[in-house]
Amino acid sequence: MVEIKKFGHEERAICTSLDVAETFGKEHKHVLRDIRELGCSAGFNQSNFGPISYTDSMNRQQEAIVMTRDGFTLLVMGYTGELAMKFKEAYIKQFNAMEAALRGKLIEREKGIAVRQALTKALQQSNEDARMHGHAYSTYTNCIYKALFDMNANQLREKFGISKKENLRDCFTQEEMRAVQSMECLVSGLVDCGWDYHQIKTFIQQNNTQRILAA
Repeated sequence: MVEIKKFGHEERAICTSLDVAETFGKEHKHVLRDIRELGCSAGFNQSNFGPISYTDSMNRQQEAIVMTRDGFTLLVMGYTGELAMKFKEAYIKQFNAMEAALRGKLIEREKGIAVRQALTKALQQSNEDARMHGHAYSTYTNCIYKALFDMNANQLREKFGISKKENLRDCFTQEEMRAVQSMECLVSGLVDCGWDYHQIKTFIQQNNTQRILAA
């Protein structure tokens, strides 16, 4: 029920009013009412609740609410009973797990900055960047994505439904980011050794690099 998704300008662990309604055996309209009647401040509301839409069984667009851990906690505080308590505990465990995963992703992102800088530097110091008219990094990145995911950057953006302005790596799991960074380190080393694009492309394809993700 709890997922890591964009909330405002950052990724957060969230769940939806639909999840809460289904889990706690309530009508969705009553959960929406409960959220409206919380009486929390405008600042808290903006930081922890957000409107979304979904298509119902009759193909109609309907309103729902996405909420953070704090929003969820405030909402279900008044839900009582033994079964309700079990559901609360289960949700809290899920929030803990998702937030731990999110922290892991943030750590990998920080590591990834240094790795990308190393790859960029290696390409700039080689003949590849000049030969590719400044497009060496994007060309090698697409080569890495094809080896790992069998899709280039544009295809991955289409898969995740994001625009070119959004960071594609935000959509990767922690394991996928590690795999990309491992591949970027490998490519950096090969570029430093004087290998050209076609040699590197052939090498990473022949070595079945998708095993990195399966490991």
